[in-house]
This record gives sequence, C-alpha cells and structure tokens, in this order.
Amino acid sequence: MPVSFLDGVPGTVSVYIGPLDGPARYARLPDATHYAASTMKAAVLAALHRSGADLDAEVPVHNVFASAAGGLFGCDPSYDSDKEVWTRVGGTAPLGWLAEHMITRSSNLATNIVLGHVGLDAVGQVWALAGARHSVTSRGIEDHAARTAGLDNLVTAADLAALFTAIATGALGPPEPMVDTLLRQERGEDLAAGLPSGTRVAHKNGWVDGVRHGAGVVFPDDAPPYAIAVCTSTDLPDAEACGLVARVSAWAWSIR
Repeated sequence: MPVSFLDGVPGTVSVYIGPLDGPARYARLPDATHYAASTMKAAVLAALHRSGADLDAEVPVHNVFASAAGGLFGCDPSYDSDKEVWTRVGGTAPLGWLAEHMITRSSNLATNIVLGHVGLDAVGQVWALAGARHSVTSRGIEDHAARTAGLDNLVTAADLAALFTAIATGALGPPEPMVDTLLRQERGEDLAAGLPSGTRVAHKNGWVDGVRHGAGVVFPDDAPPYAIAVCTSTDLPDAEACGLVARVSAWAWSIR
C-alpha cells in the first residue's frame, strides 16, 4: 500500500482507485476538496457532447468572455499550454477541434469558448448526473474577478473518479467519442507516467502552482478497466508532484 509514503507528503493528497462497478479498492481523503485546475475540462467535454451541438460547426475564436462575477475577462496567452488555438483568434474553428485541444493539450482559450457554448449550468448537470457530491464548476478559466468573489472550481478524488466512470460507462451519453478524445491526451507526465508504455488510459490532468492532479480510466488488456483519481495540493515542486501521481498510478496498476 502507498499509505505510508503518502502520509509523509506535505499538504493534502487524495486518492480514489476502484473498478467501474465499485466499490473503491483504495481511497485516501476521497472527499477532500481541491482547486480543480484543468480537471474540470473533462466535465465541460461531457456537457458539450450531451448538448447535441454540431461538433463540425465553425465557431468564432475570441478572447472576450462574460465573467461569472459580471463584466468581461480574457485569457493570458503566456499562461496557456497550447499556442495553436491562439493562431485562430479573429477567425473560426470547428467546435469539436476546440474540444480536442481543450482536452489533449489543455487549452484554456478553447475551454472558455466551449464553456461559453454549453454554459455553467450544463456542466453542473454533468457533475450531478455523475453522482458528484462536492465538485463544482463555478467559472471559466482565468476568471479572476469571479475567483475573488468566491466563485471557484473545486473537485474531489471521489467525484473525479465518478465523472470518468460515468463517461466510460455511458451514463453521460455514448461513451466512444468522449473516451476517444480522452485517450488522445498528450500530457502524460503524471498519471500516464506510472503505467506501462502503450497502456490505454482515458484521462485529464490539471496543474497550477501547488496543485497537480490526474484522473481517468485505465483499460488494461488483462483485467477490467478501473477508475483512478489522484489530487495533490502540496508545496512540492511540480516535477515531484508529477512523480507522486505516477507512483500512485503504478501501484494501482500493480493491484489491478
């Protein structure tokens, strides 16, 4: 068990590991809330697919968004991990292309555009349908006025595992298009790093200073799929936090 190792980590580390039909095989502080960072983008993806929107439709690529606190805000391109979406500003892009970049490259700009199409209420419905008890998406990415007003995006390890389970099992609609997008995740420095090369894992990670999360569904060839979520809110350098998530992921694989 990784318990003794995790107990020595400063801050809060939450873990949920379990088969898609439950119950948890291992849980540690599964209901502790963490700042969501980019993990909330998986809920936005599910809301988009539930909306029935035409994913081939061309939509404007812009950087002006309505703040949840009133007024307008925009994203900082230097804070975005995907520069390609920014080359489309002032033009258009297919809605599905934006959703792809929101997940696989964690584009903040794409996220806010997609979120503007589906709305916060639709994302809240996704969390509720997944059975989440504590997670909320109250604002877009980089909506600093809303965060100052107390509107924040929060997740728990248990709720993230429930969200990915709901996506993979079809509880939120046909699973294939959502799972396929999550399988194409390009950021593999944390959760995926703990798995053997070539392992199929539909996942999303999230990171800001002091936060590193990874959550998804792992599809072993020799065992049933399982959900895993690791949330870390610590003072560890990001590289060490990535290693921590990978170590938990490797242990989960060993008990599959």
